[in-house]
Amino acid sequence: MNKFVGGAYLVRGNEIVAKDARTQNKLEQILGRRVSEQTARRSTISYGILTSHNLGKDDENLSLRFDKLVSHDITYVGIIQTAKASGLTKFPVPYVLTNCHNSLCAVGGTINEDDHLFGLSAAKKYGGVYVPPHMAVIHQYAREVLAKCGDMILGSDSHTRYGALGTMAIGEGGPEIVKQLLKKTYDLAYPEVVAIYLKNSPLPGVGPQDVALSIIKDVFNEGLVKNRIIEFVGPGVSELSVDFRIGIDVMTTETTCLSSIWVTDEKVKEFYENHGREDDYKALNPGEVAYYDSLLEVDLSEVRPMIAMPFHPSNAYTIEFLKENLKDVLHETEERARVSFGEDIQYNLLEKVRENEFYVDQGIIAGCAGGGYENIASAAEILKGGNIGNDAFSLSVYPASMPIYMDILKKGYAEYLLGAGAVLKTAFCGPCFGAGDTPFNNGFSIRHSTRNFPNREGSKVQNGQIASVALMDARSIAATALNGGKLTAATDIDKDFSIPKYYFDSSIYEKRVFDSKGISNEKEELVVGPNIKDWPKMNALPNNLLLKVTSEIHDPVTTTDELIPSGETSSYRSNPIELAKFTLSRKDPLYVGEATKVKKAYDLWQKGEEAKEILPELDEILKKIENKFDLVTESLGIGSTIFAVKPGDGSAREQAASCQKVLGGWANIAREYATKRYRSNLINWGMIPFRIGGEIPFSKGDYIWIPDIRKEIESGDTEFNCFVVNKDFKSFKLEIDKLTDTEKRIILDGCLINYYRMEN
Repeated sequence: MNKFVGGAYLVRGNEIVAKDARTQNKLEQILGRRVSEQTARRSTISYGILTSHNLGKDDENLSLRFDKLVSHDITYVGIIQTAKASGLTKFPVPYVLTNCHNSLCAVGGTINEDDHLFGLSAAKKYGGVYVPPHMAVIHQYAREVLAKCGDMILGSDSHTRYGALGTMAIGEGGPEIVKQLLKKTYDLAYPEVVAIYLKNSPLPGVGPQDVALSIIKDVFNEGLVKNRIIEFVGPGVSELSVDFRIGIDVMTTETTCLSSIWVTDEKVKEFYENHGREDDYKALNPGEVAYYDSLLEVDLSEVRPMIAMPFHPSNAYTIEFLKENLKDVLHETEERARVSFGEDIQYNLLEKVRENEFYVDQGIIAGCAGGGYENIASAAEILKGGNIGNDAFSLSVYPASMPIYMDILKKGYAEYLLGAGAVLKTAFCGPCFGAGDTPFNNGFSIRHSTRNFPNREGSKVQNGQIASVALMDARSIAATALNGGKLTAATDIDKDFSIPKYYFDSSIYEKRVFDSKGISNEKEELVVGPNIKDWPKMNALPNNLLLKVTSEIHDPVTTTDELIPSGETSSYRSNPIELAKFTLSRKDPLYVGEATKVKKAYDLWQKGEEAKEILPELDEILKKIENKFDLVTESLGIGSTIFAVKPGDGSAREQAASCQKVLGGWANIAREYATKRYRSNLINWGMIPFRIGGEIPFSKGDYIWIPDIRKEIESGDTEFNCFVVNKDFKSFKLEIDKLTDTEKRIILDGCLINYYRMEN
């Protein structure tokens, strides 16, 4: 892959001109004129969409209003409860509530289905759309029904990506959805735009996941597209089917980009026509000369079947390379496990090598990435007449929507899958976040899904269990299944990969999906089950902060799964107190106890009661502060903080931040934040996103004193004088990136809920 990290111009959609001292001369030779960088910046597809949705005064600082909103059943309850407490009376734009995460009502009694009934009642009351469980995963429904060329969609799931359909979509935490429901804006500085220039066409057997993983491998570690917009351009786009483009597009989330957009063409027009929405199509192309802050050139013909080894999508290799360097790669993977889990957990991949071949234990094709029609049909063609064997290896396939399920039934693909020994299931996101098809201990699963972080397969390290996931394309998963679990690239088998066109049957949704058509009914009562609880009271930011470091994580990256695990915890997403008990449970099992002690001690101290039994050292710490500072106890806040090198990669789940807040957290301290959405979640829950450079002067258990924090946040300071109290007041600096006026106010008020209450 060729990279133009210093910037590049794209001329007439197919000629790349690198930015250098001779750029203007080159442009003049091609066009007969010079083109300013500023003018060319405004010729990207991204610029046109962003500025058309900007309610702000200028294009450098965007205040965006989205056309549609979408959430699923482990986010929408909290979002609606928060918006309701802030004055919500009606959904101002189409808001779709899907049910694809808590679909299996097996954990916690009635509470999952209680959430679903709440969602249906909310759609009726506020004028929304409700998609029942098993009908469609959130993103497939959005593709089939919501996407529109030139629109913007905001979703409370990180894989909200519909760029291949000409829709710029962004995945964020729930509070950003709340802002839109209250007719506020999504505020950010105009992002840089990075072009991914595709050329040529992929080999037979190479699928969208292979292309996606090769891109992720190339850009993730250096942060080439972090918090930027990716724009897919070049002649290679037209060589790909729309399903293929969608499969690449959904995985752009794993690059840590902000959003994505693609050029659109006749194939996209056919997609909209097939879905009965031909008026939602329009051609999107960059202008004659468009400038990109970086450009990555991808030759699709050079991509080979890939495998992303645990525990991140960027740990990717070609399957060919893995097989040639099997023991070295497996050993490296085992070492990664030790970094994440320590020496106590036995993780052994080398035992899966038999006669120099690597045998896996499970295959899964599922969700918004793998459950598309072409992925399943291609896998079925490979397995047609074959047999996955009667040993430990298993294969499960989850179509992403009921219309896809219907079409694979009609075309005979279900028969091919079932006849080979695969299990066909309904639309469900569980295998992607650890709530379905958990392998046996030390099992190795290959999945066409979105993530392979620790515990995404459902095992519980704290209970001595470990399993792991590698990401692969559906085609190579099927080829591996055909060989009874022996790792096999789809390019190594002789198959015809041409499949008939997908037919979308809209009547399936018309019969089951509740669509209010935007009409609200204020007389409708919300149906609130016993597990659905309001947020506890949260205090405004005090003048001075005393923070105990209750967890210290030195992994290179900490995912939101590690901050608040998925799987069985999903059933408690509507119950902040119960959910908070799972915080960091698979990374630092002592954290909840330590943070709870600090919170209980502070609650007692505020009442003037003794807290010695809970936090014996607190009185001595406060005396040390009093000897150095003019401490006014009424203006003091005592809470907890965690340190992590790079927290927040992965899911948009706001609970990664809110659970810390519920337990008395006031801040995170990090070298950097993995994603904008995690930083936004911290701010929206009133937590300060501190950064630190240089030596770390504190350890877990230490206390950090930050005087005048409220005044400094209010005045817009970005650097703070801090002290490690129990290390003889060792001073150090913490920083934050510049906050907007709204972000400052939210932190000062203590959280987004308080901010809206104060506003009203």
